[in-house]
Amino acid sequence: MDQIRHVYRPLDCLKLTSAVRFPLILLNQPFSHQQKHLDVLWEQSSLQAVTDGANNSLYELMKAENTTRFVPDLVTGDFDSIREEVKSFMEEKGSKIIHTPDQDKTDFRKCLEIVADQVKNEKVDFVVAFGAFGGRLDHVLSNINTLFEAPSIIKYPLYLIGDYNISFLLMPGHHTIDISSGLEGSTCGLFPLGGKCEGITTTGLKWNLNQDQMEFGGLISSCNTYEKDATEVTVENNSPILWTMDIAK
Repeated sequence: MDQIRHVYRPLDCLKLTSAVRFPLILLNQPFSHQQKHLDVLWEQSSLQAVTDGANNSLYELMKAENTTRFVPDLVTGDFDSIREEVKSFMEEKGSKIIHTPDQDKTDFRKCLEIVADQVKNEKVDFVVAFGAFGGRLDHVLSNINTLFEAPSIIKYPLYLIGDYNISFLLMPGHHTIDISSGLEGSTCGLFPLGGKCEGITTTGLKWNLNQDQMEFGGLISSCNTYEKDATEVTVENNSPILWTMDIAK
């Protein structure tokens, strides 16, 4: 097993005082109920890339506010959802329009590939995809599948945010997840979505695992929470596993 300990401070992206650097991908899922998070992510991010129909939602926000503050750096997708008036508006205001018609890949994956190329020579801490949860279940599962594709696309952690939840993939190894930001909700979990995960061990959870085997149809760690006064969670795993945690409302 990989002996390098990987450290994650995922909720730093939602703190205006943090010094992290990250590109933001906005997905076509409901997010208006979390606009306070969008506001912070947009201000904090070093690059904004918006997929297809998500541009419609941004356009409506800007119309309501009579502002242009949500004009992204990149507009991408197969453009089966974005309205023509929205695409024209974004282009006129300075967005780079990149048509990605390939139907063998999702708009999210294609956008991630473009972002990876854009930041390949930059110092980046992680990538955030906002609007990853909510709406259609097939879209949500597709977004999670992109987490499993991401290591072959980009070398930085990819965080999915939506519906007051943040999730990311822990590849085989030793991991430390900081839970001291003050933005954590009360629940968390570990899910072996990629298949059986044997010999997983954790600390910092109310219900820890000790060399346990996890798989769907067997043991999963749902509705877990943190040990009292814990400031970090550690995970040792030999197969990819999904970590998910609530964000305080």
